[in-house]
Amino acid sequence: MRERRLSVFEHRVVRRIFGPKTDEVTGEWRNLHNEALNDLYFSPNIVRVIKTKKMSWTRHVARVGDTRVWWGNLRERNQL
Repeated sequence: MRERRLSVFEHRVVRRIFGPKTDEVTGEWRNLHNEALNDLYFSPNIVRVIKTKKMSWTRHVARVGDTRVWWGNLRERNQL
């Protein structure tokens, strides 16, 4: 559900940026369909980007584990 909402939001923003285009055959103004937007906007899917960043953060947290020293603890030790 969230993925669908993110995709809809992304298409709405891109559609707003590129605006309506004139139809080559009829000359009428029309909104762009998703396929036309994808041809104009060469960026990865927002859902895919978020999932990639989330996995990267998960790997980082797993790699660091419990051995991380918090900065607050260092300040307290230096004051003693």
